[in-house]
Amino acid sequence: MKYDIAVLVGSLRKGSINLQLARALEKLMPDNVTFKYASLADIPLFNQDDENNMPASAAALKALIAGAHGALFVTPEHNRSVPAALKNAIDWGTRPWGQNNWNNKPVGIVGASPSAAGTALAQQHLRNILAAEGAPALTTPEVFLQMKEGLIDAQFNITNADTKAFLQGWVDRYVAWVAKFAT
Repeated sequence: MKYDIAVLVGSLRKGSINLQLARALEKLMPDNVTFKYASLADIPLFNQDDENNMPASAAALKALIAGAHGALFVTPEHNRSVPAALKNAIDWGTRPWGQNNWNNKPVGIVGASPSAAGTALAQQHLRNILAAEGAPALTTPEVFLQMKEGLIDAQFNITNADTKAFLQGWVDRYVAWVAKFAT
């Protein structure tokens, strides 16, 4: 079976290390998995006044989530929590009432940071938010990647063999997690 994965990268920077991580994970995925990247930069802040006449960018995000077999959040940590762009995307995905695209959508959460602590707090907050919306998250292993110069090359290859093996193991568990919900 083929699986489409909605990928939400929490950093909007063009040179984002989390976008680099997403691209590297994409290369580790089996051939039957396709990444479909959400565009979060042009989605306006959630406003309940607009939920029944949703802006086109928010409607496109909802359609991406609805059509995906799973979602992958690749998140930095902003001020010890979830980036605003990700929280906004989650909010749009839950609306209007009764049309929550996150319910029973299997999710994976990973993140990279220059810090040795990685993105642990942001990921925990994200798990809490998604649990409240009914999205089952893969819990182990957790990926708190410390991004060091050269860890991912310009072609999005992981250059450290141990890190690559660890991330391949995570990818394998994540694909099995998505498959569990798709059957």
